[in-house]
Amino acid sequence: MWGNNKIRSSKIETLIGQSIEVDGDLNFNGGLHLDGKIKGNVTSENGSNSVLVVSEQGEISGDVNVPYAVINGTIRGNVYASEKLELSHKACITGNVHYNMLEMASGASVNGNMLHENKERHLLEHHAKPLEKHEENHEEKHEEPEQKLNDAAAMTKG
Repeated sequence: MWGNNKIRSSKIETLIGQSIEVDGDLNFNGGLHLDGKIKGNVTSENGSNSVLVVSEQGEISGDVNVPYAVINGTIRGNVYASEKLELSHKACITGNVHYNMLEMASGASVNGNMLHENKERHLLEHHAKPLEKHEENHEEKHEEPEQKLNDAAAMTKG
């Protein structure tokens, strides 16, 4: 179970080094690795497969809204991970965490609410299943409770 669904980033296009401090919002696409500090919101395009990796030295003071995130640093703000969020052992989040899938290591801390949110497309797929099949299955297996008891008694006697 653990480790089978690790976030895989094919390529990190952007690296913000340990000595870099960004003051303002940051919008990215692809992979972003943060060793430095960002004072502002960090977002990626909706529907993308963008990955945010915050190292042990990385810090964000602002909201984070990405599909995939691996956090091992500090975030002061709300985190919205629409696909998967991995919190490593030194992750420290002060704010609410909204996630679809979560992997949290021992030692990670969240000072805020943890809110599970199903992906919208899974909900739409679930509602799109035809009801006729469900109703047919109930009709085929419909037996009187008395008949079930008689069948069970006959099996124990034989």
